[in-house]
Amino acid sequence: MEDVKTPSAPSEQLTELALRIRTAAQQAAGDVVELLALLRLLEELHRDICDNQFQAVLPTNRQALYKLLREIERNGGWPYIPRKKLEAFLAAMDETPDEC
Repeated sequence: MEDVKTPSAPSEQLTELALRIRTAAQQAAGDVVELLALLRLLEELHRDICDNQFQAVLPTNRQALYKLLREIERNGGWPYIPRKKLEAFLAAMDETPDEC
Protein backbone atom coordinates (compact mmCIF):
# COMPACT_ATOMS: atom_id res chain seq x y z
CA MET A 1 0.00 0.00 0.00
CA GLU A 2 1.25 3.50 -0.87
CA ASP A 3 2.01 5.88 1.96
CA VAL A 4 0.05 9.15 2.00
CA LYS A 5 1.67 12.00 3.89
CA THR A 6 -0.52 14.12 6.11
CA PRO A 7 -0.57 17.73 4.86
CA SER A 8 1.29 20.07 7.16
CA ALA A 9 2.11 23.75 7.33
CA PRO A 10 3.75 25.20 4.22
CA SER A 11 7.50 24.81 3.99
CA GLU A 12 9.76 27.80 4.54
CA GLN A 13 10.31 27.95 0.78
CA LEU A 14 6.55 28.14 0.11
CA THR A 15 6.07 30.73 2.87
CA GLU A 16 8.77 32.91 1.29
CA LEU A 17 7.18 32.48 -2.14
CA ALA A 18 3.78 33.53 -0.76
CA LEU A 19 5.37 36.63 0.75
CA ARG A 20 6.96 37.52 -2.59
CA ILE A 21 3.61 37.11 -4.37
CA ARG A 22 1.85 39.29 -1.79
CA THR A 23 4.59 41.91 -2.17
CA ALA A 24 4.15 41.86 -5.96
CA ALA A 25 0.40 42.36 -5.52
CA GLN A 26 0.96 45.27 -3.12
CA GLN A 27 3.44 46.87 -5.53
CA ALA A 28 0.86 46.56 -8.32
CA ALA A 29 -1.89 48.12 -6.19
CA GLY A 30 -4.00 50.41 -8.34
CA ASP A 31 -2.67 48.91 -11.59
CA VAL A 32 -5.53 46.75 -12.83
CA VAL A 33 -3.54 45.44 -15.81
CA GLU A 34 -0.61 44.31 -13.64
CA LEU A 35 -2.92 42.74 -11.04
CA LEU A 36 -4.80 40.91 -13.78
CA ALA A 37 -1.49 39.63 -15.17
CA LEU A 38 -0.58 38.36 -11.68
CA LEU A 39 -3.93 36.59 -11.31
CA ARG A 40 -3.57 35.00 -14.74
CA LEU A 41 -0.07 33.82 -13.87
CA LEU A 42 -1.27 32.27 -10.60
CA GLU A 43 -4.11 30.52 -12.43
CA GLU A 44 -1.68 29.21 -15.07
CA LEU A 45 0.70 27.95 -12.38
CA HIS A 46 -2.17 26.28 -10.51
CA ARG A 47 -3.31 24.49 -13.65
CA ASP A 48 0.25 23.49 -14.62
CA ILE A 49 1.11 22.12 -11.17
CA CYS A 50 -2.19 20.24 -10.95
CA ASP A 51 -1.95 18.75 -14.44
CA ASN A 52 1.76 17.98 -14.60
CA GLN A 53 3.14 17.43 -11.10
CA PHE A 54 0.23 16.68 -8.76
CA GLN A 55 -1.61 14.15 -10.92
CA ALA A 56 1.64 12.30 -11.60
CA VAL A 57 2.07 11.49 -7.91
CA LEU A 58 -1.51 10.59 -7.02
CA PRO A 59 -1.92 7.19 -5.36
CA THR A 60 -2.52 4.31 -7.74
CA ASN A 61 -4.69 2.17 -5.48
CA ARG A 62 -8.12 2.85 -4.01
CA GLN A 63 -7.16 2.65 -0.35
CA ALA A 64 -4.35 5.19 -0.66
CA LEU A 65 -6.46 7.48 -2.85
CA TYR A 66 -9.32 7.32 -0.35
CA LYS A 67 -6.93 8.14 2.49
CA LEU A 68 -5.55 11.11 0.54
CA LEU A 69 -9.04 12.42 -0.22
CA ARG A 70 -9.99 12.14 3.47
CA GLU A 71 -6.85 14.09 4.42
CA ILE A 72 -7.57 16.75 1.80
CA GLU A 73 -11.09 17.26 3.16
CA ARG A 74 -9.90 17.22 6.77
CA ASN A 75 -7.22 19.85 6.09
CA GLY A 76 -9.01 22.53 4.14
CA GLY A 77 -10.42 20.89 1.05
CA TRP A 78 -9.34 20.94 -2.55
CA PRO A 79 -7.31 23.97 -3.69
CA TYR A 80 -9.43 26.01 -6.06
CA ILE A 81 -8.98 29.34 -7.79
CA PRO A 82 -12.45 30.81 -8.35
CA ARG A 83 -13.03 32.98 -11.40
CA LYS A 84 -15.21 36.04 -11.29
CA LYS A 85 -17.97 36.02 -13.83
CA LEU A 86 -18.12 38.92 -16.25
CA GLU A 87 -21.71 39.48 -15.12
CA ALA A 88 -20.44 40.24 -11.59
CA PHE A 89 -18.18 43.00 -12.92
CA LEU A 90 -20.99 44.45 -15.04
CA ALA A 91 -23.38 44.38 -12.08
CA ALA A 92 -20.80 46.21 -9.95
CA MET A 93 -20.46 48.84 -12.69
CA ASP A 94 -24.25 49.33 -12.76
CA GLU A 95 -24.20 50.00 -9.01
CA THR A 96 -21.38 52.56 -9.25
CA PRO A 97 -22.39 56.03 -10.45
CA ASP A 98 -20.44 57.44 -13.39
CA GLU A 99 -17.73 59.89 -12.42
CA CYS A 100 -18.04 61.87 -15.66
